[in-house]
Amino acid sequence: MSDAGRPATNRPPASGSVRPQRFRGERLGLPEHGPGSIAPFGRRVLAFVVDLLASALVAGLFVRRKDLPGVAGHLPGQWSLLPLALDYVVGLVLLGRTAGMYVTGLRVVRVDARVPVGPLRAAARTVLLVLLIPAVVVDADFRGLHDRLTSTAVIVH
Repeated sequence: MSDAGRPATNRPPASGSVRPQRFRGERLGLPEHGPGSIAPFGRRVLAFVVDLLASALVAGLFVRRKDLPGVAGHLPGQWSLLPLALDYVVGLVLLGRTAGMYVTGLRVVRVDARVPVGPLRAAARTVLLVLLIPAVVVDADFRGLHDRLTSTAVIVH
């Protein structure tokens, strides 16, 4: 409690300081819960795993390694990055979501303007996501570095 008998968090911020946000997405102007709110981290990971599995299956249809016997000869390895990137770029530009985001009820929006994610922003976000490290470096809103650098956020649809 503060000297005035109020909780310390109710005091106005000191000059030059920033008031801590009460919930993820508040400073981005997003709601706390429901459609338009920041997507939970677990659902984002699930959407990514769905996209990875789908792209591995697609790549596996076209990859045939003669040095490995049986099913192992169809393991796509790095080739699965091509359908993954295609899913992300085309999906974000046309629909604002990937196949995995569709299944998990998520979408990607720009936080700097009320316009769709364009092709260059979608491509830049995808390249950063494929590097994976930017995706696991998150801020207080659970936005990965790839989202912060492209001014996007994954929200509940």
